[in-house]
Amino acid sequence: MERASTLLFDTADRLYGAQPGYGRMGLTVHRELEAALCELENAQQVRLTSNGLQACALAIASQVKAGDHILYSDSTYGPTSRFCDRRLARMGIESTRFDPRIGAGIEDLIRPNTTLIYLEAPGSLTFEISDTPAIVEVAKKHDIRTAMDNTWGAGLYHKPLDLGVDISVQALTKYVAGHSDAFAGAVMTRDKRIAQEVVDTSEDWGISLSADDAYTALRGLRSLATRLKAHEAAGLEVANWLTHRPEVAQVVHPALPTHPDHAIWKRDFTGSCGLFSFILEDAPPEAVDKFIAALSLFSMGFSWGGFESLIIPCDQQLTRMEDSWTQTRAGPLMRIHIGLEAVPDLIADLEAGFAAMADA
Repeated sequence: MERASTLLFDTADRLYGAQPGYGRMGLTVHRELEAALCELENAQQVRLTSNGLQACALAIASQVKAGDHILYSDSTYGPTSRFCDRRLARMGIESTRFDPRIGAGIEDLIRPNTTLIYLEAPGSLTFEISDTPAIVEVAKKHDIRTAMDNTWGAGLYHKPLDLGVDISVQALTKYVAGHSDAFAGAVMTRDKRIAQEVVDTSEDWGISLSADDAYTALRGLRSLATRLKAHEAAGLEVANWLTHRPEVAQVVHPALPTHPDHAIWKRDFTGSCGLFSFILEDAPPEAVDKFIAALSLFSMGFSWGGFESLIIPCDQQLTRMEDSWTQTRAGPLMRIHIGLEAVPDLIADLEAGFAAMADA
């Protein structure tokens, strides 16, 4: 594998005309990863970034300028929402949240200066599935670009570009790398003009991905289908088990028939993964703390997509329009990632947590 910052040339013409001319622009391993991601997402062009948030920010920023307005889903990943609300505002760009279940009703929010609609499928923490084709149809009618965070489907179980979305984004840190040991992101499209806008913005910002992380992501792609199948099966087994627990008010998993957007998920996705949420019955913070403290296989930490099972309480980071989502819940929201451990062991671990919570 090549690692180089400086590339050497024999003539000045080659020095100034070669692509790449500098290591930051990527080497052979980067080109191989880009080609593999094109195959995975049915894309024509890929731009790599050093992490998932950077990919989301690049996708958005490449499509806007001062004076523009964007719409983004109310269930978008928190740091991406922060980028829209804080950084874009400082760039003279307005942003407006919309209900992820708005569908074709998004037309009512479009302004003359709206240039981008940003989606995430499913929504971060709360797992709504938007009616992407309906939103895309409205966007195309008004000549507005669309972008989607496709990390949950990993490009394997969801193909946004096939649904008409202009830009698909992934945090390769999650399922593509798959071992919780690397950061990477990708911005993918079929449109040459959009691709050039992404490239230009990336070059202006000096965005790059290390050769080692590119290799790690490429390595992860080799086992993606096998790993994701295992995450999906284990996730569904645990999710179904949780639906019968008296401590759980609701399991929020798009692949379950009880999910309000299950029909849309079934239409637009070909599978699921190990990440979902569940809502506890009303419980005080100390009970939730005891539940988590009693777990030995589930660890508490951000990110997901690796071999290990994780769980986090979400209320501290959940911000929604008018708090409409939070007001209708029974109790605390928990996000869970089912790793590759044995399912009976994971269920026994959760049982121990619920027992500790009952003693709080």
